[in-house]
Amino acid sequence: MVWPGEKEAWDVLSDLDAKEVTANAKASFNSVGSTYTLTCFGQDICISLKDRMIFSASRLGTLLVTSLGDYSRLSILRYLIQAIDLPLSGQLVRPSDLPGGDIFTKGTHVIPLDKAAAYFSNNDNGFLIVGESLGGTQGGYGDMSLNILPFPRVPVVLIIWLGDEEFPSTVSLLFDSSCVSHLPADIIWATSMMVVEMMLINTKA
Repeated sequence: MVWPGEKEAWDVLSDLDAKEVTANAKASFNSVGSTYTLTCFGQDICISLKDRMIFSASRLGTLLVTSLGDYSRLSILRYLIQAIDLPLSGQLVRPSDLPGGDIFTKGTHVIPLDKAAAYFSNNDNGFLIVGESLGGTQGGYGDMSLNILPFPRVPVVLIIWLGDEEFPSTVSLLFDSSCVSHLPADIIWATSMMVVEMMLINTKA
């Protein structure tokens, strides 16, 4: 299935200079097969310009591009197209505080952090284990936190505060503010969904 906007994204990506794309997106390119390789969540994702296919040899990579294809396929293409060679700002921000971030607070666009909090409040050990299986590293925020790379230039920090009898557990998701240079608001939302759903789907896979 071709998702809305995907055909146009393939057209644009095919016309770009591969050397510039690989430098900007921190990807690699096989000129023989006309295929980019991009590391997402610690998984090698292959983007074939010739066949217009996105695939992975790993189990988690396959889950990302199939089960979560609604979020991942267009996001991967748009990242390759729009990423630039830019250092991180070091400033962490909530998605809702980014330009156009009001979409994150409305209806079906609300990121299901409460679902992640509910699951990992009863399985806090699993929070780090699952995150590390996605290429994440332990951070120093909250009761536990993870530094995750959905894309090489777009780090995400996932933080959990464990609750008690009075307050429920909560999860926060933060981006480096430089993310707006690589992704538009709708793709930042899709990337947020990928982070949460990859954490949850990996507990069941």
